[in-house]
Amino acid sequence: MTSFNFIHAADIHLDSPLRGLAGYEGPAVERIRTATRLAFDNLINEAIEQEVGFVVIAGDLYDGDWRDYQTGLFFARQMGRLAKADIPAFVLHGNHDAESQITKRLTLPAGVNVFSSRKPETFTIENLGVALHGQSFRQRDISDNLVPAYPEPVAGVFNIGVLHTGMGGMGGHANYAPCTISDLVAKGYDYWALGHVHHGEVLHENPHVVFPGNLQGRHIRETGPKGAYLVSVEDREIVELEPLHTDVVRWAQLQVCVDGCDRNAEALERMREAVEQAIKAGADGRLLACRIELTGRTEIHDHLLISTEHLLAEARATALGFGDTSAWIERVVIATEPVLDPTMLAEREDALGELHRMLGDATADPELLRQLEADVSELVRKLPSDVRDDTEDAALKAAVQADYPALITQVRGYLNARLTAKDG
Repeated sequence: MTSFNFIHAADIHLDSPLRGLAGYEGPAVERIRTATRLAFDNLINEAIEQEVGFVVIAGDLYDGDWRDYQTGLFFARQMGRLAKADIPAFVLHGNHDAESQITKRLTLPAGVNVFSSRKPETFTIENLGVALHGQSFRQRDISDNLVPAYPEPVAGVFNIGVLHTGMGGMGGHANYAPCTISDLVAKGYDYWALGHVHHGEVLHENPHVVFPGNLQGRHIRETGPKGAYLVSVEDREIVELEPLHTDVVRWAQLQVCVDGCDRNAEALERMREAVEQAIKAGADGRLLACRIELTGRTEIHDHLLISTEHLLAEARATALGFGDTSAWIERVVIATEPVLDPTMLAEREDALGELHRMLGDATADPELLRQLEADVSELVRKLPSDVRDDTEDAALKAAVQADYPALITQVRGYLNARLTAKDG
């Protein structure tokens, strides 16, 4: 009876640039900057310690073209560690590291097998009785279903299909190399090692169709444990599928209710308690990178709205109280509501009431909306593309989407806060 195990990983995104860290220093920020390398180092450690038969990387090893050769040298060094342990690696390139995306190349150590981008290719491991089938991406935008061209399964061995695919656009990911579970099951392979979707999930069993998720969460939309799968096989049957958590930074979104708070100090204490609880409950000894969202109805709503920079600094100072690399606060979002209904402000017989009536009427003023379109659209065009595409600020998002009534509403709330805030 033949038994072996292997590691299935994907979406490593080595040296992925992390936005929002410019101007910040300290051990926590440095951990975040180097997280993709540290997570990959953890993966190689696991492969060696578990004495796996081989490692599969199902696409997006790199985040894009290398800025310099250091990214390639780091990968070659890690592959050298595997070669020394006599562990082969099978690498498929996806949309981020497609052949057309990468202009720099380095010769890799023996034992690293890269699937061709010209047509599906099969690698065999004779002593284990394994055949691996896959095709790398030639260019970033692959719109064809690649599965029909994959080879028929090799008789008498454990067949693994390696594929980078959007599977119909799962999780909002671009639908590259689209296919269905039925396409994969019908192929007759024993295991499909998929990549591209950053959330780990077993889509089907016997045969197994598996996304391992990405190796390391890189921003607030990639929360929770991240890593790869350790797959154990006996007599061509999968007997265990064990998650390996390789991440060194874990992202979390924390909702903190500040109902009834009438001083900033009370809100800060609730934030501190929420971070402390999250560290104990979900960090598993890793750095916890948090986004805090303040919710609830509070008398200090206006003051919170205009003091986000100070709140963020206070929150980060509080996080440092748990240790240099215990927690880091990515952002504080104000989603609270004022105790006083904003619509009542428009009924006031003073300058503030007049302002609110004017702003309320402005959302339906075609001439003003046309002027906003002319002025704001020009500013939006000058923004960097990553700022336009990834913004989570409500006002900026309304501007980018040319939703000018929504933009006026956002400005209305901020103006009210500036004019009515009391010292918190």
